[in-house]
Amino acid sequence: MKDRNVVITGASSGFGHHFAGVLSAAGARVVLGARRTDKIAARVEEIRAAGGEAVGLPLDVNDAASMAEFFRGAEEAFGNIHVLVNNAGVESGAKTYAMIDEDDWDHVLDTNLKAVWRASKMYTERVAAYGTKTGNIVNIASITAFRTIKGQFPYAVSKAAVIKATEVMALEGARFGIRVNALAPGYILTDLSRLLLESDQSDEFRKGIPMRRYGEFEDLDGPLLLLASDASRYMTGSTIVVDGGHICAEL
Repeated sequence: MKDRNVVITGASSGFGHHFAGVLSAAGARVVLGARRTDKIAARVEEIRAAGGEAVGLPLDVNDAASMAEFFRGAEEAFGNIHVLVNNAGVESGAKTYAMIDEDDWDHVLDTNLKAVWRASKMYTERVAAYGTKTGNIVNIASITAFRTIKGQFPYAVSKAAVIKATEVMALEGARFGIRVNALAPGYILTDLSRLLLESDQSDEFRKGIPMRRYGEFEDLDGPLLLLASDASRYMTGSTIVVDGGHICAEL
């Protein structure tokens, strides 16, 4: 990842927070975007203290003007953007389709799906303007796109759509030299998954994983670096599942 400029949405906590450190350690210059600017500022300081190059910029992925300013700020800081990591995501809590209201639906779908399109569209326009015919988008999906479990609607719907979006974007982005792939983590303890994985249902979910454990952030490092680097230069439209074998297990 040396001399690569990477922008990461939703980088104030969870996967994005971790990914920023992984990519920096591999040599990338990273731009962290999130609404919680105090959190990304602290992470930027940690990365710089470790010898990396990083900046943090305010970003509301549901605001087009904020997204455009984020990309402008990233280019001002480091130049052409080589990799976009669409990581920002939210849940609506343990709600069925009959329990959610329109605000729940709109918030989750706007953040998890529409924002992926918005960021990818803006990034593609920039790559086209660079004239380099090289670009790379990594979308963060989820095992919930494959495993049907009660109480994860509309999160599961949004993540399944991200995988289909990844495939269509790969097909259409090839003319710009842009590769588009997705990473689908299994059950890993994050701020989003904590309510489920530390609940009374925890043992039941763990037993459904062939490796009999939840994932750790570090389990995603290799797959992330594969997709973000030229090690995956002939991959596009692919989804890498990292779940301890969960999707292979019986329901």
